[in-house]
Amino acid sequence: MRPTRRVLDAGLASALAGVALVTLVPTGGGWSWAAPVSELQWYAAALGSGPAMLQLFGNLVLLAPLAALAVLRWPPLSAPGRLVAASVAAGAAVELLQWSLPLGRVVSPVDALLNAAGAVLTGLVVARLAAPEGRRARHRCPGPTGAGSSFSPW
Repeated sequence: MRPTRRVLDAGLASALAGVALVTLVPTGGGWSWAAPVSELQWYAAALGSGPAMLQLFGNLVLLAPLAALAVLRWPPLSAPGRLVAASVAAGAAVELLQWSLPLGRVVSPVDALLNAAGAVLTGLVVARLAAPEGRRARHRCPGPTGAGSSFSPW
């Protein structure tokens, strides 16, 4: 059973409020720039450390609830091109707000891309799981008796 529009809208509003709470609460004044190469080197050097993994995981899951709810609320958004565009726009919007408001936050294009990557992956999985059974089993391959059998990577 699919959630109603009202439930999805409430979920989207709650998820958006959560993103705002996590990313737009002031931590000081002004902003600072995270050079992309330096940030990638930091992730690579600190791959096993708790703070680096928390930062990486947090960036990947930040927009995931929004993406999951959005593809359920607006099914055309589940098309990969649209989902990528919306996810990149949402990740960039977070960073632009952190840059334009005096929050004391670090502005990072790497964070925006990680946010988008997590949203795209989540959106694609949710869209695939929510698709009607006939749309999920698109690929046919021969079975042991020569009859076609359904194959779906999901």
